[in-house]
Amino acid sequence: MRTDRRPDELRPITVTPGYNRYAEGSALVEWGSTVVLATVTVDPRLPPHLRGKRAKNGWLTAEYALLPRSTQERSQRERLYAGGRTQEIQRLVGRALRSVVALEMFRNKTLIVDIDVLQADGGTRCAGITAGYAALHHAANRLIFDGALSEWPLEHELAAVSVGLVDGATLVDLQYSEDVQAEVDLNVIATAEGHVVEVQGGGEDRPIPAETFVTLVANGVRAAQRVVEIVRPQLT
Repeated sequence: MRTDRRPDELRPITVTPGYNRYAEGSALVEWGSTVVLATVTVDPRLPPHLRGKRAKNGWLTAEYALLPRSTQERSQRERLYAGGRTQEIQRLVGRALRSVVALEMFRNKTLIVDIDVLQADGGTRCAGITAGYAALHHAANRLIFDGALSEWPLEHELAAVSVGLVDGATLVDLQYSEDVQAEVDLNVIATAEGHVVEVQGGGEDRPIPAETFVTLVANGVRAAQRVVEIVRPQLT
């Protein structure tokens, strides 16, 4: 059982917008001992598979990487090709962020969101999604200030949080020591209004009752709303 915080309590979250001076938007998120840097690049071209299509809306894509010493043991850099886990997380981050961006405001452009994990202690993909949203918020502020956009392009506030069952107890915002013991581990992505964007995960070694799954998702949505409330004042 948890001794340092309540089962539904989040770890401290600190957001530093504009951490990278060169990117169009950026944010450093410190979530407990997990530290993630997100940057946004506005590329004036669409990706090759969308060029020449009738639809002229913009696109958003995400890249994700664990730095070699972000974990207890050094991990190899993925120099040529992203591994399966990395590709899965990149797709998750991209889907989540695309759901809240008015891409018609970025016609024929690509928003590239780079997520780099500097230090990992559980919840890296949730911290990455939250950092990605914060970086997009920073980019939107700068683009409007510079006159490149006339309207706010983010349609919802977004956050993600992990929730799981550990020794039969429902825990929110799992750190690594809890994550490795979890019987059920979900990543819940939701908006400030409490609308679900995506739920990723499930039972680690056996099926789980539908009622348990629904309860965990509800806990995750409420926690994601609290993350939005914590992050919001740090973005201004």
